[in-house]
Amino acid sequence: MHTHEQYSATSLQFFLAIPFILLFVFYIVAVGLSNRKKKPWSVFRLVAWSFGVLCALLATIGPIADLGHMNFSVHMIGHVLLGMLAPLLMALGAPIKLLLRTISVYTARKLTTILRRNIFLHFVQHPIIASLLNIGGLWVLYTTDLFLMMHENMLLYVIIHVHIFLAGYVFAVSIIYVDLVIIRKSYLYRTVVFLFALAGHSVLAKYIYANPPSGVPIDQAEFGSMIMYYGGDTVEIGLISILFYQWYKKSRPILNNGKDGFAISTKKFTVAGTDIEEVKRLNANAGMSYREINEWFAKKQSKAGTVTKKR
Repeated sequence: MHTHEQYSATSLQFFLAIPFILLFVFYIVAVGLSNRKKKPWSVFRLVAWSFGVLCALLATIGPIADLGHMNFSVHMIGHVLLGMLAPLLMALGAPIKLLLRTISVYTARKLTTILRRNIFLHFVQHPIIASLLNIGGLWVLYTTDLFLMMHENMLLYVIIHVHIFLAGYVFAVSIIYVDLVIIRKSYLYRTVVFLFALAGHSVLAKYIYANPPSGVPIDQAEFGSMIMYYGGDTVEIGLISILFYQWYKKSRPILNNGKDGFAISTKKFTVAGTDIEEVKRLNANAGMSYREINEWFAKKQSKAGTVTKKR
């Protein structure tokens, strides 16, 4: 026979799981609508989003969610899934880009304008603020009585789990730019902020090892802190690898396979991909520079205007 507490726990799990199920359904529908009008949506992004939702569901419903109330080590597995791995994978799914592809051009422009003018999003998406919300929130949770209170109050339990996921997601999108970005910071800036956040997460894991949260047995705290430390490092290695890969793509030299083998190209290109040096060479062969051509054209227009006035 089920107790009232068991019914409450089951209801709580479904309450947390439903938003992720709906997000998955909406994403699949959006992919179908987008593919009808535009080129096929990235399979990689679809798979990343799907696995991200799966990680979130594993943390919010089922055995991990059940045992997480009683075992701190299992709770930490849920933390890594819900607060770190799911946000990273779902960020790689680029849901805002998909949404903008799905809706009309007019609506997409209006939505983009609203997002770019939103001061709150400007504030939250700043890498330092996102780091404080993410890592700082964990410090408050595990170094105060909040962790014990969370398991005694259903509303507080929901709020904290929602915060853990959203803070992890905002942190991921503030470090790697795979979706619509309101404010852009340099790769060096984001790397420095990320390293400080990484240090804060690692120090917290060691602190938990030596100072268990309220009501947590020492053996569970030690094992749970190791899950947090090594599991968190694994996800963070993936995050910084993506950041460095983006940095490399942005600044890598262009390789030419010429007669002398591969060589680094020093050519400069415009945003449209035009070879600047080639344009200069063609202008020189024509006998006039780009500036001289403009001056000649201006004189021609001036003479044509004078003749028209005389007539």
